[in-house]
Amino acid sequence: MINAAELRSGNTVEHDGALLQVLDFAHVKQGRGTAFVRAKFRNVITGAVTEETFRPEEKFGRARIERSEAQYLYKDGENYVVMDSSTYDQFPISADMLGDALGYLKENDTLFLLQYDGRVLGVELPTAVELEIAEAEPGFKGDTANASFKPATLETGKAIDVPLFVNQGDRVRVDTRTGRYIERV
Repeated sequence: MINAAELRSGNTVEHDGALLQVLDFAHVKQGRGTAFVRAKFRNVITGAVTEETFRPEEKFGRARIERSEAQYLYKDGENYVVMDSSTYDQFPISADMLGDALGYLKENDTLFLLQYDGRVLGVELPTAVELEIAEAEPGFKGDTANASFKPATLETGKAIDVPLFVNQGDRVRVDTRTGRYIERV
């Protein structure tokens, strides 16, 4: 069990039979009143976001999310098939469950499955991936004193901004959390 005062962003807890991920929290102490905790939650199953207020001593059940290494295999109709690297079990995952990860996934990539009670909740990507630039305007000489960027399309179809010296066919490292260019490989 965990107290409301111990909630932190990223924690996953059980409350009223729902599995909730803490997006944001604030411990508020008023001048004359009692302290309280205001938290913003995302329901892991439905995706609904709610904001609630609790007394600091209220209890939550701590949810144990299992994280296992997996490999993205292929797209099968509407679903994406992922294989657990340790058990070789294959799981179909919907595009909604993958979310932004679709822009960074290509066949045979390694990722992490997030499971709770044997159910797949979602996936987690490595913090950086290497992808090839499929389409980019050629760079031009000129203003190099400022950090200038141009739009480019990755091999997965995702559009990002890259420096002017990056050309079509170059391999680049991209941060999967922010979607920003890190370096040319």
